[in-house]
Amino acid sequence: MMEIRILLPALLLVFGLGAVFAQSSAPDQVCETKNGTSCEECLRNVSCLWCITTKSCVTYPVRTILPPHSLCPLNDARWGLCWMNFQTLIITLAVIGGVIIIALLVCLFCCCKCENFGSKRFEAKMQRKSNNLRTKQEERKAEMKQRHDDIRKKYGLSGQNPYSRFA
Repeated sequence: MMEIRILLPALLLVFGLGAVFAQSSAPDQVCETKNGTSCEECLRNVSCLWCITTKSCVTYPVRTILPPHSLCPLNDARWGLCWMNFQTLIITLAVIGGVIIIALLVCLFCCCKCENFGSKRFEAKMQRKSNNLRTKQEERKAEMKQRHDDIRKKYGLSGQNPYSRFA
């Protein structure tokens, strides 16, 4: 089981690095050479960004997370899919990320709440068990005292203990 936990991430890392090096080692697929083509042709390369207003294919500016407005307005930028503009893509991903974070927080809160509830039940059960043991012990103690008193009475030792005044 431990081998799978180590092997799977290692394989994913190797394949991911292979994909990155394969894209970076192909200098003949420069995005700017596809300026006269269509959006689909431009977006076949993952590192390209299609701008509808200028109908140009440009290399995605990876140093800035979002493409600057001077390059192409977000509403007119296409990346990955021609039918979805970049602004919609960002909003959709932000909403999905927010929903996932809220769901995780709700699950975490519910799990902690249920765990505390379970521990309170466990503590109550242990308290009941302790009370039962204590009452049984007191009953046994009372039975022993009664038996000792009966033995003292039988042998005539029911009087005051002569050593009690020293205690």
